[in-house]
Amino acid sequence: MPLQEFSVISPNIQPGQIFKAISTALPTDIIERVIDQTGSREQRSRLLPTHLVICLIIALSFWSQDSAKDVLKTLLEGLGKAQLQLSERWRIPSRAAITQARQRLGPRVMSTLFKQLARPVATPKTPGAFLKGLRMVALDGTGLDVPDSPDNARVFGYPGSRPTTQAAFPKVRLVLLVELGTHLVFDALMSPYRLGERGKAKKLLRSVEPDMVVLWDGGLHSYDLVHAVQARGAHFLSRVPAHVRLQVDKELPDGSY
Repeated sequence: MPLQEFSVISPNIQPGQIFKAISTALPTDIIERVIDQTGSREQRSRLLPTHLVICLIIALSFWSQDSAKDVLKTLLEGLGKAQLQLSERWRIPSRAAITQARQRLGPRVMSTLFKQLARPVATPKTPGAFLKGLRMVALDGTGLDVPDSPDNARVFGYPGSRPTTQAAFPKVRLVLLVELGTHLVFDALMSPYRLGERGKAKKLLRSVEPDMVVLWDGGLHSYDLVHAVQARGAHFLSRVPAHVRLQVDKELPDGSY
């Protein structure tokens, strides 16, 4: 295909676009409902109400190089105090107050929001989203460094290192189910780094529907995973490790079989 048929999309996303996306994806009524479901609403008037802390945590992923206090300022300018239900006397909290607010919130609200809202969103017009009418999704895994604290070290552990040495940070094993056309993560599991990806990948099939084709690389291949995908009524496309020898059923004109 000639190169002139391709176009380059700028990676720069303006703050206004991000705020519009947050408002669209996270309607206020849904956030409020999840806060009540998880019993996470603040018990007294605070500078950082639960609703605002949730928006801040989401915004931190867009401006990961900035301090939490700077991101909060940007968030207020973009969404507006009226939308965030703040009084006119409200002032920017200290860094310590922001940290304490995030600790009070905990993980349950965010995980509940994710479970309720994360869904495939591609349409038939989305480039690269469908193959022969089947929605393409992928299983994949990665590792993430987490702060070097005793609790993180105890729960997640350190990756392997040379004898007499220790890795600088504990590491989390993260396995994802991703919609290929949009790169949207619609299911995920975290575990200690020492645990393999295959067991978590199989659990993520809970979000696979019959109209999907699931892709994964050779590191995840197993007949157990194949059978589990088929039990969901879905299809699969997988790379296989070099040691796997498949019986030739039919040779195709392009050399594949």
